[in-house]
Amino acid sequence: MKAKPGFSLRNVCGEHIIVAEGQDNIDFSKVISMNESAAYLWQAVNGREFTAETLAAMLMDEYEVDSDTAAMDAKEIADKWLEAGITEM
Repeated sequence: MKAKPGFSLRNVCGEHIIVAEGQDNIDFSKVISMNESAAYLWQAVNGREFTAETLAAMLMDEYEVDSDTAAMDAKEIADKWLEAGITEM
């Protein structure tokens, strides 16, 4: 999967928000808020291909989390990003 072009992570009043930019995303009506770990992952994979397994490995490298929890959290994040339309297969 890969982040769709035209979405940028911004820090707005201490909140991590995905902002739609450009003409292709002009009808984007959702605001996507990310916690610190999701924002970390977004910045780490933006512009390159990744899988839920890639995200899980990054979570384990950055945070003190076991592999089962990291895998579950990474899959949830990847699914939410796909559902929100900010990533594509």
